[in-house]
Formats: sequence, structure tokens, C-alpha cells
Amino acid sequence: MNENRKIGDVILDLQNISLSFGGVKALTDISFNVREHEIRAIIGPNGAGKSSMLNVINGVYRPQLGDIMYRGKHRKDMDTYAAAKSGIARTFQNIALFKGMSVLDNIMTGRNLKMQTNFLLQALYWGPAQKEEIAHRRKVEEIIDFLEIQHIRKTPVSRLPYGLQKRVELGRALAAEPEILLLDEPMAGMNVEEKQDMCRFILDVNDQFGTTIVLIEHDMGVVMDISDRVVVLDYGKKIGDGTPDEVRSNQDVINAYLGVAH
Repeated sequence: MNENRKIGDVILDLQNISLSFGGVKALTDISFNVREHEIRAIIGPNGAGKSSMLNVINGVYRPQLGDIMYRGKHRKDMDTYAAAKSGIARTFQNIALFKGMSVLDNIMTGRNLKMQTNFLLQALYWGPAQKEEIAHRRKVEEIIDFLEIQHIRKTPVSRLPYGLQKRVELGRALAAEPEILLLDEPMAGMNVEEKQDMCRFILDVNDQFGTTIVLIEHDMGVVMDISDRVVVLDYGKKIGDGTPDEVRSNQDVINAYLGVAH
């Protein structure tokens, strides 16, 4: 955790969120907030509702009950496109890249929302579209340098090992220049070295770009090391919320998730 980083006011506030599918309750009366520039972790056992909560934040699901405030405004009926336009980007548990395309082109797709010229000009690659493309490519090259993947920039994603594919997916999300970055198990399936690299990049994104990060992660060591605050879900209900130390010593969390008090 970077003690020098200034954490700001609440940027995202979720109040009394409840989400059901048919008769099955995925989330029940959950409230928590996210502060600007912080790393906010969501943890809990499998089936706790963590991914459902991310899906509520970025507009995939609309809760039946509750209220979401983003930058002080009530966010009613926001879909994924509107969420992305408003500055919320997302990576997924299962890598969702274009496998036949190069690293550069995959990250470039993250710039789509930033493109101003109309489709016809883009198709003709003329005038303003050409200038815009050059500017977007410059931004993408900066991200490639930042993530230290210059050596694979022209490589089709399908040829890359899993850890590098995860890094490319992070790059595509960063290409949208999000205010809030949602990371759904960014280190799942990685070896120790790959996890260390991803931790470093997450901390650097937060520190250098000032991006607010909300992440789901099962590796408790990672969560406790890099998070400012942690919210804990179990069976769709909130059972803990606070700093890593507060959560680590919360008996409900120990019983439900950690198993043993360390």
C-alpha cells in the first residue's frame, strides 16, 4: 500500500443493493462505497456474489432494490455502454480478447469510445480520422511501454502465455482511460512470478495514473498487501468492511472465509 498516495472523497456509493434472479437472491441489502484513488477489494468464498456486484457497478445487471451514486449523481438504468462512457472499465475472469488479433490491435479496441470521427471517415482513413488514429496509436504505445510488452506488440494474442494475455487485457481496459477500473480476479491461474508482476502493474496504475481500482481476488496475501479497504461478501450478504487489518481480525470473516485466524 502506498502511504504517500492521497485518497479522495467517495466517488462511488452503493446503498442497499439487492439483486435476484427468479427466486434466487444473488445480493441482499449490500452497502459500501469506493473512494477516489483507492484500491478497494471485494472478497468472499465462491458464490458469494462478488462478480454479480461488479456486474451491477458496470451496468450488466440492474438491481431490483437499492441506489447507486456515481460522482454525486443517482445512476438510474445505466447500461454497460453508458458506464464505459462515464469512465468505468472492466476486465473479466475469463479472458475476453480477440485471439486472432495482435497485442497492439487488441489494446487499440479499448480506444473505440474515445474516437470522435464518424464511421465513414474512419473507413476512408482520411483527414481528421487519420490524425485521430495517430493520436490513439500514440496513447496505445504508451500503455504498451508502461506494461513492458513492447517485444510482443505485433504478436497474435493466441500465441501468448496466459499471464501475458491477462496483461494485454489490462492494457485494453487502460486504453479507455477509466476513472474506475474493475478487475475480476486479475491474478487467477497465474504462477507466483506472474502474480508479482500483475500486483506491481496494479499498484503502478493506481499510483501513476491515479486510477481508482475495485478488484475481486482470491489470493488473500495479494488482497492484504495492495488494498486500502476490503469489503467481504458471503452468500450475497456483506459480513465485513474495513482496512485489511480490520477485516483480518473480523470473526465473521474468519469463520466464513479465512477458516483460521492467523
